[in-house]
Amino acid sequence: MSINQSNSLLNVQRLEAGFMIDNQFHHAVDDVSFQLKPGQVVGVVGESGCGKSVMSLSIMGLLPKGIGKISSGEVQLNGVDLTKLTNKQMNNIRGKEIGMIFQEPMTALNPVFTIGYQLAEVLFNHSTISKKQARYKIIQLLKSVGISRADSIVDEYPHQLSGGMRQRVMIAMAIACEPKLLIADEPTTALDVTIQAQILELLRDIQTKSGMAMILITHDLGVVAEMADEVLVMYAGQIVERGLINQIFHDPKHPYLKLLLQSIPRLDQERERLESIQGIVPSLINMPKVGCRFADRCPNVMDECRSVTPLLSDIGNNHHVRCLLYQQSHPTRTKEATTWA
Repeated sequence: MSINQSNSLLNVQRLEAGFMIDNQFHHAVDDVSFQLKPGQVVGVVGESGCGKSVMSLSIMGLLPKGIGKISSGEVQLNGVDLTKLTNKQMNNIRGKEIGMIFQEPMTALNPVFTIGYQLAEVLFNHSTISKKQARYKIIQLLKSVGISRADSIVDEYPHQLSGGMRQRVMIAMAIACEPKLLIADEPTTALDVTIQAQILELLRDIQTKSGMAMILITHDLGVVAEMADEVLVMYAGQIVERGLINQIFHDPKHPYLKLLLQSIPRLDQERERLESIQGIVPSLINMPKVGCRFADRCPNVMDECRSVTPLLSDIGNNHHVRCLLYQQSHPTRTKEATTWA
């Protein structure tokens, strides 16, 4: 899939990443391409195990050393390929150019250091600022994310805060240096509904005021509907559908996306039971090498789905689908994969 790079902040092109398991490399992210413009919000959805978090860690250069790596592709930020940078060079970009809200704030925050110390570390790494100036800025940051008693919270430890408060601290840490791109990985996981709504409203307010771009990773399609301009639907490490928010919700094409939407409870419909998707996402070590990865769970499966590998194709209006039902070209089998003439 070709990527139009004009006016883009982030360009991810043919990204492949994964892990060494029993001395064999297995892809967790396979042939992922998308672009992000300044101020744009892209939602990434899919079940657990579909590669959403691995994709974000690949962009940040935070895959676990020794077992995880980017095997091919490019991650360009303002035209600079991050995959070619050293860890020292990436340290200058993390926090300053790209901020990240990690999935679980209790494990992302260090339990032995105060909130103020951990926020100050971000500021000291990317700016020349005195301790007094840093403390003042930290208090202002905490206030900006809705923490009322910021002057005392700054001297407390993560375990003294509620889940919602810890998540607000993580957001403050991610935006401390005013990054151009914010990656939010499941920012509302494990929070109650009221706090979820507050966190989403806070993120929307910050993104609107600052104009930063955002990648919002979630399995909650309701969150995406509220926040995103464009949506990437991932399954088994691949993007299976990509489109604008109206296309995804009002004109879904891929059988996987249709099933995801059918599984959402709706107040305007009477249902005796919620729909579910049969089966599970294939594991890394059992990933099909040929054919559609959703074939075993797909209600529309055809014989060709198990022998022909679909590509992510533009079906019009920049709406992309990875499904043989919408593949207009003639398939030609090759040894490793399928190409389309």
